[in-house]
Amino acid sequence: QVQVVESGGGLVQAGGSLRLSCTASGLHFRYTAMGWFRQAPGKEREGVSCINWTGSTKSYIDSVKGRFTLSRDNAQNTLYLQMNSLKSEDAAIYYCAALNGAYCNDYLDKEEVAYWGQGTQVTVSS
Repeated sequence: QVQVVESGGGLVQAGGSLRLSCTASGLHFRYTAMGWFRQAPGKEREGVSCINWTGSTKSYIDSVKGRFTLSRDNAQNTLYLQMNSLKSEDAAIYYCAALNGAYCNDYLDKEEVAYWGQGTQVTVSS
């Protein structure tokens, strides 16, 4: 049974940092592209960042480029999202996703997701 579990969300002041973690089991993590999505109240779920199976290729939506860094540890079956300089518009539920296949497209779409995590809340206070 595949399990995708996020952790690390919480409340942070604007300008602060958080690191989200995601562990996945029951799948060949080291051969699977992984990504993060987020969904704010009243908005569509959007793809934030994606990393290919080796970690050599990453993509980010424009609004987080230069502030968020995605990485993975295949030995630990863990994905990380380092979020710096957080803004109020970053507040959302963040979902970890295991994708179909080993590679990322330029634009991360929900159609690419094989398995979802349950989500972790990120709240940014101004």
